[in-house]
Amino acid sequence: MEIFINQTVAILIDGNNIERSIHSVTNNSNTMVNFDTLIPKLLDNRGLNRLIYFREGKNISSKLTERLHNHYYGSVIPCHKSADIPLTIKATQLASKVDTIIILSGDSDYIELVRHLRSEGVRVEIASIPETTSSLLVEEADYYHEIDESDWFELQGQSRQARPKKYSKNKRN
Repeated sequence: MEIFINQTVAILIDGNNIERSIHSVTNNSNTMVNFDTLIPKLLDNRGLNRLIYFREGKNISSKLTERLHNHYYGSVIPCHKSADIPLTIKATQLASKVDTIIILSGDSDYIELVRHLRSEGVRVEIASIPETTSSLLVEEADYYHEIDESDWFELQGQSRQARPKKYSKNKRN
């Protein structure tokens, strides 16, 4: 007997936390999350309601923004400082609109948010790199997804910091 699961999911990503965690584990700042493999794995045939990537700073890759929008109707939200408060506010706003919220972060700052969301009847899942994840956060969640080397890739070529801005503009002409 086949069971049809009709759950709507919001995926909220603390971009800085996930990036720092992957860079820490790989000792490579060119290692990036592969959303093309990770998002379907997290959803596991459930419906995606929202995907929001929160990132500190104004220099957010336009390629990432475009990719998340084109593939998942996702959005990227620049944060003044840490993503903790904007992500928490958005999760609270979405609690009545979705069945499950998946938070991509291992930060213990989200423990109280997880407790609150669960008290509101929302299933909360955490997806993060195990080596940099708070065990208390994992204990509070309904489910834990490990992000491992199958979920990231190494960006080839020069790092963005090393490439002069004028070079990239002239290259396009």
